[in-house]
Amino acid sequence: EVQLVESGGGSVQAGGSLRLSCTAAGSTVDKLSIAWFRQFPGKEREGVSYIRGTDGRIGYADSVKGRFTISSDNAKNTVDLQMSSLKPEDTAVYFCAAGWGGLHRFQYDYWGQGTQVTVSS
Repeated sequence: EVQLVESGGGSVQAGGSLRLSCTAAGSTVDKLSIAWFRQFPGKEREGVSYIRGTDGRIGYADSVKGRFTISSDNAKNTVDLQMSSLKPEDTAVYFCAAGWGGLHRFQYDYWGQGTQVTVSS
């Protein structure tokens, strides 16, 4: 079983940056597809970005393209999400997930506990 722990959330002003980190246990990120999702109050979780460890394939939601960058560190067994040019509408709870790849939540079996990101205007 894969365990995931997110870190790096917090509060930032609009235009600022935050870096989220997802640490995996029970498997290695080079064998997993790891994605970042976010959830707004009262809404379904939506895919933000994913990276497929087996071949390095990367994908982003249109809403974050050009602002967010996903990367993996095999030595640390982590997948990071660098978020720049943050907007108030990026405020959400961010989750990392491990599964098959893609931006749909049903493609992922393992989830972290989530970390809050708050962007103030």
